Amino acid sequence: MEQVIFWILAIGTVASSVAVIVPPMGRNPVHGALSLVVAFFFLAGLYVMLVAHLVAVLQVLIYAGAIVVLFLFVIMLLNIQSEDLGHPRPTISKLIGVIAVGFVSIVLIGFILKDKGMAEPPVGLPSDSTFGTVKTVGNLLYTSYIVPFELTSILLLVAVIGAVIMAKRRL
Repeated sequence: MEQVIFWILAIGTVASSVAVIVPPMGRNPVHGALSLVVAFFFLAGLYVMLVAHLVAVLQVLIYAGAIVVLFLFVIMLLNIQSEDLGHPRPTISKLIGVIAVGFVSIVLIGFILKDKGMAEPPVGLPSDSTFGTVKTVGNLLYTSYIVPFELTSILLLVAVIGAVIMAKRRL
């Protein structure tokens, strides 16, 4: 039963992630953001299956809640109309992207079929008894991963400032 639930969540995550960028959902930024929310919920379900309940709750609260609301706020602030998006047209860069995604997918499927797992856990991961607890996640986040954490917050701040500047130029 666990494998069935896993595959439902995995296929749902991949399908809703693809819907973020692929038309018809990906043509409209609001629909793309809503597909992203669905992907985050499926991903939270996968975290629950990994017995990382804290990460699953944080996934829903922070990403599906706050970050996507921020994205929607910026999208609404930009007030993008359907005529601003233009008509979809095939380009050489899109073809290269499709080929690259196909190549990476084939390589990943090859690794999965060979059953090459990690020989040893990555450095800094806690033991099984403390995996996913608030103390462990907080300790790792604010010691080992403080620089990426702060860089992510700066990146989000710059994105919002850029959206506000672009919106003011239109007025």
